Amino acid sequence: MRQYSADLTPPWKKPKAVPEVAAEPGLVVEEPGTGFCGAVIRCEAGTVTLEDRFGKHRVFPLEPRGFLLEGRPVTLVRPSTGPVRPTRTASGSVAVPGARARVARAGRIYVEGRHDAELVEKVWGDDLRVEGVVVEYLGGVDDLPAIVGEFAPGPDARLGVLVDHLVPGTKEWRIAESVTSDHALVVGHPYIDIWEAVKPSALGIRAWPKVPRGQDWKTGVCRALGWPENTGAVWQAILGRVGSYKDLEPELLGRVEELIDFVTAPA
Repeated sequence: MRQYSADLTPPWKKPKAVPEVAAEPGLVVEEPGTGFCGAVIRCEAGTVTLEDRFGKHRVFPLEPRGFLLEGRPVTLVRPSTGPVRPTRTASGSVAVPGARARVARAGRIYVEGRHDAELVEKVWGDDLRVEGVVVEYLGGVDDLPAIVGEFAPGPDARLGVLVDHLVPGTKEWRIAESVTSDHALVVGHPYIDIWEAVKPSALGIRAWPKVPRGQDWKTGVCRALGWPENTGAVWQAILGRVGSYKDLEPELLGRVEELIDFVTAPA
């Protein structure tokens, strides 16, 4: 008598098939069990090594449905050919394999807000190191006149500044205008908070919710989406879902690229 294997699992309970993705160097994935997010730097028999934005390495087994790519489960597999170097950085620029960080330029980019600075580092960090551009944290626009005065920008030391939600006619706008010159450029993105610069699709939400005026925006967003009200932890989760420039809105991309071009332009 022919033997049949019985599978009594209802169809709706069977795991859905997920795509297999070659674990090529530079591919950014997340290991859901630990929340560790990083780029592939090495893939060996049965394991893959990831490096996060702080340079920390973790080794994980190559298991079915073991990773998230842009928020979706995938099965990482060993590349079929030899090691493939990434051809693009997270910002979309052409990668320079083996390039060392350039000696820092005199020029600088200041970014208002810690979350803003972390996002710039994650997406443009490779480009900035190759160009020798240092990013500094700006606590608030009120500090800008003193910073510009002390920095004394000139032809060989240009200063670029990225600020939040720069609206014409406001106090912040007037301060930005007062320090702008041929060697100092201040630009602003249109978002109330840098969180909004991350595309909703990267986070698995339909849209960023509208928060009533007068309410803390981040807290209001967390409440509307049912997220924990620990905004620091939520931001780290958001940042972990950003794999490249493709996860960001073009209005932010344009401003950051403008600043990089400005501070690296020949004297």
